[in-house]
Amino acid sequence: MTTAKEQYFPGLEGVIAGETAISTISGGLQYRGYGIEELATRSNFDEVAYLLLHGGMPTPAELAGFRKRLSENRVIPDAVVDFIRKLPRNAPAMDVLRTGVSALAHFDPDTDSNEHAADVRKAERLLARIPTLIGVRSRLKRGLEPIPPRADLDFSANLIHMVTGKVPPESHRKAFEVSLILYAEHEYNASTFTARVTASTLAGMYGAITAAIAALKGPLHGGANERAVEVLQSVGKSSNAEKWIRDSLARKDRIMGFGHRIYKVEDPRARILKNFCRELAGKIGGQASDWEGVADIIERVIWDEKKLPPNVDWPAGRLYHMMGLEVELYTPIFVSSRITGWAAHVIEQHDHNRLIRPVARYTGPADLKYVGIDQRQ
Repeated sequence: MTTAKEQYFPGLEGVIAGETAISTISGGLQYRGYGIEELATRSNFDEVAYLLLHGGMPTPAELAGFRKRLSENRVIPDAVVDFIRKLPRNAPAMDVLRTGVSALAHFDPDTDSNEHAADVRKAERLLARIPTLIGVRSRLKRGLEPIPPRADLDFSANLIHMVTGKVPPESHRKAFEVSLILYAEHEYNASTFTARVTASTLAGMYGAITAAIAALKGPLHGGANERAVEVLQSVGKSSNAEKWIRDSLARKDRIMGFGHRIYKVEDPRARILKNFCRELAGKIGGQASDWEGVADIIERVIWDEKKLPPNVDWPAGRLYHMMGLEVELYTPIFVSSRITGWAAHVIEQHDHNRLIRPVARYTGPADLKYVGIDQRQ
């Protein structure tokens, strides 16, 4: 008979691996007690970032100070820019971002400290500088010079400006900001758990975040928003959608942007962001509007046939496409938001640390006898 200690749960599904006060998905996604629906419609990304990193909603003075610190820390060292400039242009964006974050550690005066205040300072610097890393790499890859960050733009507008060279219209900026709020935190997902395991060894903030980025690059965790756009591009027009999706399902193709380990009926983040997609598509018209029709058809057929709901990556991919952002940037954009959740978990792990060291069920041979090499056939 298998004892409770010997029970095995593949992928740790359903296993409670720790405690956190940062977010919960039980009864709906909440960040530190605040429902994601309310945060997406009434708050802003700076406020949500402060909530995650500092543990509570800021006062007006605290938010102003937070925004000032972020603005002052956006510039990255010239040595890091020069290093990125020398990387191969075909290097994947996520690999460059991972390496860039690791390189920033060498210029942070708090690198070697895991004290709470030092961790918070490092988290704020990373939040400020990751968009700059993204912008620098994006422009250098296209043969363009990097655009310095602008202190007069908020987090969302500044990121878009450093990539495109244009200040986004308010409809784009707001929709983009909501996507960042929805991506900011999601409990013990694979990359967050990676960060916590790394932090539990008392590795520092930069090591834990570098590990998290490496985990996110894996196609079973990150990149679904990129694949979602590829689906829509393959379908083309709404008149092709039903046949395309039914043929794909008949071939047992995996459609990225659907299904979730936790959300079996609805991903609330997808529902919220879908409304912003519709609104933005209505303003743009043309292919953007038709893609909303394609998306509706694919969602209906996959639910009817597979009972799989769309996850947040499904609308995020086409939202970023409507904004004219390069597909390669979609997962790095995810990082620019999720750094808040990752860093909050690293801080929490350091504050209440216990080394994370599970056990494994051994499935190999036992009690083998050693045979000298001269006797082996």
